[in-house]
Amino acid sequence: MNLDERSSTLLDALRHDLSNWQLWAARAVVIGFAALAGLTVVALTWLTERAFGLFEQLHSVVAWAPLLWTPLCTAAIVWVMRRYAMGASGSGIPQVMAAMDSSVAPEQRHLFVSLKLSLSKMALTSCGLLGGLSLGREGPSVQIAAGVMHHARRYLPANAPVSHNGLLMAGGAAGIAAAFNTPLGGIMFAIEELSRRPEQRNTGLLLAAIVLSGLMAVSIYGNATYFGVIRVDQLSLALIWPGLLVALACGLAGGLFARVLLLSVRGSSTDWFSRWRQRSPVAFAAACGLVVAVIGLVSHDSTFGTGYHHSRALLEGGGETTPLYTLLKFLATWITAWSGVPGGIFAPALSIGGSLGNDVAQLTHYANAPTLIALGMAGFLAAVTQAPLTAFIIVMEMVDGHALVLSLMATALVASGVSRLLSAPLYQAMAQLQLQRLPQHKPPT
Repeated sequence: MNLDERSSTLLDALRHDLSNWQLWAARAVVIGFAALAGLTVVALTWLTERAFGLFEQLHSVVAWAPLLWTPLCTAAIVWVMRRYAMGASGSGIPQVMAAMDSSVAPEQRHLFVSLKLSLSKMALTSCGLLGGLSLGREGPSVQIAAGVMHHARRYLPANAPVSHNGLLMAGGAAGIAAAFNTPLGGIMFAIEELSRRPEQRNTGLLLAAIVLSGLMAVSIYGNATYFGVIRVDQLSLALIWPGLLVALACGLAGGLFARVLLLSVRGSSTDWFSRWRQRSPVAFAAACGLVVAVIGLVSHDSTFGTGYHHSRALLEGGGETTPLYTLLKFLATWITAWSGVPGGIFAPALSIGGSLGNDVAQLTHYANAPTLIALGMAGFLAAVTQAPLTAFIIVMEMVDGHALVLSLMATALVASGVSRLLSAPLYQAMAQLQLQRLPQHKPPT
């Protein structure tokens, strides 16, 4: 083929692409809803921050108020959720994974993602932080943004080259990108967790949607607002031993967390707590709220909420902590998740991992504690989610300087590998539990 023929073919293809209004309409709808998904997550961020601020105001006025307020909020959330929005329970990531499962018919996807569930998730997650529970907004952001993107299918032209799963994948990843202000983290989350069979068509369009959602959050809240910027000193061979200790400790602790959480959520007929949870879910939630309140007061209020403020104080060198914080935050987060309220574990996992890294820094007398705190964040998050590349990229985008990149990657991979010895992948297992909510059709008699 000569040059003239190639030019003619290229012009024909370009002319066909420009004249295909359905293709451009589909692109406009996807990009428009991606921006809307990003703004929705920004709204969730605003709501949750204001809600936890109100909890802190209440607690500052009446020191013992969480002993009544937190159980009341937890019970009310579970009652409302079970009555009106059962699909809003828990993290939200398993729901999106379940909605993308091949066994789910198109008319059944509303059980896992929808605009109604997105709005319910926003309200109930905010109420959880209003009650001081130990939860994050990142998992809910995945389900919320996926519900917004999934709604776009109503406005796509017939035969639009964008699948339902493509919209769900883009929405879920957009939720992570907007929640963490990390578009790269959202893309890796889509590849590592959501996209077991990646889209062969319009991958560029979906990636653009993910990036746009992340940029919506950056444009409003700015960059590096999560824990600030983690600055590390020049690294040396002195990091090898404490870094390895952080990776192993995070792998063991994160694997244990995932295993305990799975066992408690699955329940057992021989376990008294599981029978109580199944028989009286609202009363069980109130008891969980009371335990979380007691833990919060024992920890001098440090385990309430997401853990952002505690982690940021540690990184800035102004935080006072004890080795008990890691254990108490671990327990508060597990019990919050066990209660069944809508809420994620990403932010508490980062807080637990950062505290664990700080503990290792004190134990080994390592001079640059922020380095081990950053490694702990990546390691524990990777161990809990068993998504090491996502955890590594999320923390990497908080670090000022490229010297720690390889250390973060190695820590995340080692911790995830250790975790796999203790627990099945958390979100995949919980997605299978979500699929049990599908109506069971009885065979004809």
